[in-house]
Amino acid sequence: MRQVYIIIVIAVLAVIASLIFFMKGKKSESKLFPLAGLSFAFILAGIIFGENRLVGYGLMGVGIAIALVDMIKKLKK
Repeated sequence: MRQVYIIIVIAVLAVIASLIFFMKGKKSESKLFPLAGLSFAFILAGIIFGENRLVGYGLMGVGIAIALVDMIKKLKK
């Protein structure tokens, strides 16, 4: 069951990354914004602390939520 959750998280991250890639257009330089870095840190922490399911998946969920907020903020600009 744990593999299913990890596959779902990876699929969601792939969809988010592809949306950001296609929305940004042909920019030659891309900076890592603070919310994106924070999201990445939460997802990594979720992977690192994955032994405890509740903590690991909770951290990954927070990371995905922050990534979505960052993406929405970029769309409004």
